[in-house]
Amino acid sequence: METLMEIAKRGNAPEWLHEVARFEGIELNLLIRLIARGEVVIPKNVNRDSIPKAIGRFMRTKINANVGTSIDYVNVDEEVEKAVVAQKHGADAIMDLSTGGNIDEIRKKIMKAIDVPFGTVPIYQAARSAGVVVDMDEDDFFKAVEKQAKDGVDFMTIHAGVNWTSVERLKRSNRLLGVVSRGGAITIGWMLHNEKENPYYENFDYLLEILKEYDVTISLGDAFRPGCIHDASDRVKFTEFILLGELVEKCRNAGVQAMVEGPGHVPIDEIETSVKAMKYVTDNAPLYLLGPLVTDIAAGYDHIAAAIGAAVAGMYGADLICYVTPSEHLALPTVEDVREGVIAAKIAAHAADLVKEGQRERARRVDYEMSLARKNLDWEKQFKLAIDSEKARKIWESRKSNSEACSMCGDLCAIKLVKEALEEWKGV
Repeated sequence: METLMEIAKRGNAPEWLHEVARFEGIELNLLIRLIARGEVVIPKNVNRDSIPKAIGRFMRTKINANVGTSIDYVNVDEEVEKAVVAQKHGADAIMDLSTGGNIDEIRKKIMKAIDVPFGTVPIYQAARSAGVVVDMDEDDFFKAVEKQAKDGVDFMTIHAGVNWTSVERLKRSNRLLGVVSRGGAITIGWMLHNEKENPYYENFDYLLEILKEYDVTISLGDAFRPGCIHDASDRVKFTEFILLGELVEKCRNAGVQAMVEGPGHVPIDEIETSVKAMKYVTDNAPLYLLGPLVTDIAAGYDHIAAAIGAAVAGMYGADLICYVTPSEHLALPTVEDVREGVIAAKIAAHAADLVKEGQRERARRVDYEMSLARKNLDWEKQFKLAIDSEKARKIWESRKSNSEACSMCGDLCAIKLVKEALEEWKGV
């Protein structure tokens, strides 16, 4: 069976790809070429019927929302609700990062509740199944991948860029927080304890065979993403960039769709360098970013710090934004935290699309329509166009003005006053 990339390399397209092209506002033939080159991916497992979402060059900037249990808090119904709420408010993909409870059951219930692309980090389940992380054997790494691929997982974060070269670079660094990636830490801990190479790196071709069978998109995880501003843009991170670029090439040669993950915590003036470097060394592979957070001191408001960084990153080429919630660094997010995180990321994505090649005209039409609705004091149209329609309406109705305008200006609304004055002047 051929993968989507292999089909595209022959210049062909499945019927459903026509609708994707229409949604993105792009010619089908161009979309096919972008998929064939690996500059666009559409995570879609052959065993799952999900809504196709195109991620990459010229496409709308997409949003991912993470859900999942922890060892300290297991409530499957709540995680399902989070996933549903995330999709409702605009998430284009959902990842289950569960590390507590019956991970198989949790994954299947969340997958069943949503129809956007679904992702996982298989090493979490491999580590839990082993009981003690360092007791995993090499087969455990791949069994988790195969199990989840059979279940229909569309894309997987796999930290295959961790190897002895990158670990040695970490040892020689002056990092403050070292490794903050959970999957990266599990991998590194296993390597150091067992004195063996990362199985995902050493047997990467075998990993690709499993992914290819189910047409699973690999998301090459950034194990060495900086976890604080102090660690941003260091040699450790750039060492991994180069390794990920080499793995992207292997994926493309094998006909497996691949995207690359990036940092992390990055000061705002270093985001351009970070994004462009990743795009360059990976030959323009779709870039999936967590944030980046532009400051370390926004506890309780990290969704805002991340949205600032995501908007800048999107402007320079980031393709998929992983939301951050107000609970980041503090606790497992609530349902409301998930909603707030998705909305903040959605704002950042749209801000990026306003300047993004291939999406600029479409995005600016939306803003023009909103401006026109404001000019006409057309509240229903404003609510319809707002990224969070429910909240916009709720605020307006809770403090409704006696005039046509909002309650901030009331009868002194600048738009209304000037409009009426101009109409009177024209009538003279």
